[in-house]
Amino acid sequence: MRTSLRLLIATVAALVLTACSSQDTDQPDSDPSARLQAAADTITAAPAIEFSLATDRLPSGVTGLLSVKGEGNDSPAFRGEARVSAGGAALPAEVVAVDGQLWAKTGFSSDFLTIDPAQLGVPDPAQLVGSGEDSAVSLLTSATELEEGDEVRDGRDVLTTITGTIPGADVARLLTTADEKGDFDAEFRLTDDDALRDVVVTGPFYAGSDDVTYTLTITALDSPVEITAPKRPTAR
Repeated sequence: MRTSLRLLIATVAALVLTACSSQDTDQPDSDPSARLQAAADTITAAPAIEFSLATDRLPSGVTGLLSVKGEGNDSPAFRGEARVSAGGAALPAEVVAVDGQLWAKTGFSSDFLTIDPAQLGVPDPAQLVGSGEDSAVSLLTSATELEEGDEVRDGRDVLTTITGTIPGADVARLLTTADEKGDFDAEFRLTDDDALRDVVVTGPFYAGSDDVTYTLTITALDSPVEITAPKRPTAR
């Protein structure tokens, strides 16, 4: 009887230890840097991404990017919609960026026209969706002073927050109006499997103005997207 009891206790103990070991193995890496690197690797390995960069508002009198949203690949190329603040007005446009050129179609024209993003103080969207050091995904690996924060719920998902600081030089490679010598506060939100939900970046994006907050979302897609240059307008 005692032998059977000992065997039962030993079996239960072994099952408990195995379950605990399995749970520990399934937990994501708790190192914030490693988790952000894993999120970046998932994005760069994807055949295409959904991308969004937006702010609720810009300081009065500032010409700059309000939002850009669409699809992209690491050729790099992008297509989607953008809104730029200029002269106190928000100007929407369809945009396509491919082969080093940026085309925009606004409400003032039925045709896509090439534009120079630097003149508007906005980034080339193709650059943002690429995989180089001047791409948006690079922000995940350039952040320093990382700290893992509380878990938050977003719908059915429970997300981990990671806070950090991004050097101004890294931000300025994306948005040239950003202060290269400044520091930018960042809050990353990751799922349990280290997929990026979003990044909130706050700092001196525009000289002489209050800090601005941009929210960046990048979602890896399973299928590629084909992006080509718009057809040239026909002569009239």
